[in-house]
Amino acid sequence: MNENTITILDGSTFLVSSPNGDIEARPDQPHGLFFQDMRHLSRWILTFQGAPLDALSTDVIEYYYAQHFCVPPTGSFYKNPTISIVRRRFIGDGFVEDLSLLNHSTEAEEVELQLEAGADFADLFEVKDVLKKKGQLYREVREGQLVLGYRRENFIRETIISSTVRPTQVDPKGKAVFRITLQPRSRWNMKLGVTPITGTTMHTPKFSTAAGNALRHNLKEWITQAPTVTCHPEGVHLYMRSLVDVAALRFRPNTMPERSLPAAGLPWFMALFGRDSLITSYQMLPFSSELAATTLQALADAQGKNMVELTEEEPGRILHELRFGELTHFHERPQSPYYGASDATPLFLVLLDEYERWTGDAKLVRALEPNARAALDWIDHFGDRDGDGYIEYERKTELGLENQCWKDSWNSILFHDGTIAPAPRATCEIQGYAYDAKVRCARLAREIWKDEALAVKLETEAAELKRRFNHDYWIPDRQFFALAMDGHKRKVDSLCSNIGHLLWSGIVEDDKAKALRDHLMGPRMFSGWGIRTMAEGEAGYNPIEYHNGTVWPHDCSIVAAGLARYGFRKDAAEIISGIFEASIAFRYRLPEVFAGYERAKTRYPVQYTTACIPQAWAAGAPMLGIRTLLGLEPKGEVLTFAADAVVPPWLGTLTVEGIRGRWGRTSVVAKGDDQARPTVKQIYERILSAREELGEAELAA
Repeated sequence: MNENTITILDGSTFLVSSPNGDIEARPDQPHGLFFQDMRHLSRWILTFQGAPLDALSTDVIEYYYAQHFCVPPTGSFYKNPTISIVRRRFIGDGFVEDLSLLNHSTEAEEVELQLEAGADFADLFEVKDVLKKKGQLYREVREGQLVLGYRRENFIRETIISSTVRPTQVDPKGKAVFRITLQPRSRWNMKLGVTPITGTTMHTPKFSTAAGNALRHNLKEWITQAPTVTCHPEGVHLYMRSLVDVAALRFRPNTMPERSLPAAGLPWFMALFGRDSLITSYQMLPFSSELAATTLQALADAQGKNMVELTEEEPGRILHELRFGELTHFHERPQSPYYGASDATPLFLVLLDEYERWTGDAKLVRALEPNARAALDWIDHFGDRDGDGYIEYERKTELGLENQCWKDSWNSILFHDGTIAPAPRATCEIQGYAYDAKVRCARLAREIWKDEALAVKLETEAAELKRRFNHDYWIPDRQFFALAMDGHKRKVDSLCSNIGHLLWSGIVEDDKAKALRDHLMGPRMFSGWGIRTMAEGEAGYNPIEYHNGTVWPHDCSIVAAGLARYGFRKDAAEIISGIFEASIAFRYRLPEVFAGYERAKTRYPVQYTTACIPQAWAAGAPMLGIRTLLGLEPKGEVLTFAADAVVPPWLGTLTVEGIRGRWGRTSVVAKGDDQARPTVKQIYERILSAREELGEAELAA
């Protein structure tokens, strides 16, 4: 979201407004109040004596709470207002707005407030694709409350608007008028409630119940329970911002209302996503393992059981996305849930093992053994569609995704010359995930499921997969692995960040690792801020193309972890340092993606127009980055760390205290050069100096 909007959120509910608190949404903008994938409020405008309010300041320190400090316009620069208006909002299953008027004058004031409300009930997909509604909107007054409604056959959504002060006048079009006499030096208050209804279920706003206090307590507990990170203040700011952003994106699945897992990102992806929730949970393990437990259980509960063409469900397959809006209700979109991701299933197994390594929770691993076996079966049969030993994908419905890997835009799998690879496609990183899944499940089979035969079988299959992959996917003359095998079993030969995921999975043979490192850290791929998704020089490269040249923080965190796994700790630290420094320009909130321009040319990380902010795996990237810098690895009942840890010089000594796991709590320190560590002032001076040098060079040119 851009800087001219204010966003508060809680789970599947989020509210986007202007700085003065008003909402005036356009059909193609994700502004307004959204609940369960539909916009329940698209217009919410407060006027004072007929004029809109001027915003003084906005407080959004707590992700579910905002304060808008406003004044009425005076019409003159030389005349100060005598009345303040404060709008305090608490979101969660709708929202509550506490409205206060303060008269600072010694005179009484006659005031007219007007509140105009409206709802277009746009499905989030209708906002994204600018589609028209097919049902009927209605409004009525019911038991003294304004009801905004939408009906299409048996699909009904409503928004109830209530107030603690009875309006002086109510316009049939949804405008309420309040005429007030403000006494000298007095305060006037009114509380407004916005309650969504889905079908016949009323969702009472949390902050009109005890659930609101529980939400505030939960955030405090989340921060208190998390490890303490000490390093340069800029690094600490990034850690805390990321920690709160992950907390903000948590929501409670219907099957486990007492536990939470991460949604993917605001505004488009405030829902359960298999891949995103799995990777975010993996990133967060040293800082909060509870997310992983809930994610695993929720995805196991929704694991595929049948063959369904529209949703691409298959037995054992882990879902891609789950939505609750109008278009999925009428099967005009397949996300009810949709299973079109070929990497989520092996990633489910990777997280299952990693979760047990950190927590020692063998009970959950035993409970999910049937789900794990079903996922392994999917990899070998439904994932490997032609029996060649590799997972490939091809969508079954025109409504589905053309690419079912993490780079899921339609044009992300390109040859070196820029032509699109025909389907079915077997992208390289998915084979790495499958290898890692089998290695990990062999351990679980031997140690927890007590199935030695399965363990041996999986180890044998993993070894054979590694051998074949290193032969089949390697491009000798370019010295890197193919991005994918296309539908004709040709190597898709563009250089992309996917090769870093192969290092993370461990499928790369040792004699090929350095060549991958040289590509990843070369100027074609490393922008200075992070690893580009596609190398500069490839025909499809574009620094502002979603998956073909941009920089994704989560992608960089995985690549860095992969480099560290093969001993390239200095290179891993350089990538992590670039991402950490980029966060300063984004006010410590890493976006989903940013432009792949060369750092030496821009001296500033450039925003990507439609990036999700906050976004779960972007917020999780610093967490995996810290783990990688320190080399944190569970070994039995002990948390180990790298004796040769490399910390970016500007971070100084990096300390993480209170890391929870099967060992209880422990702390790890990587000693840095605190004497050489720059002050915050020096970091900014360095940025300004670089800009001056760039300006002089451009003038000279």
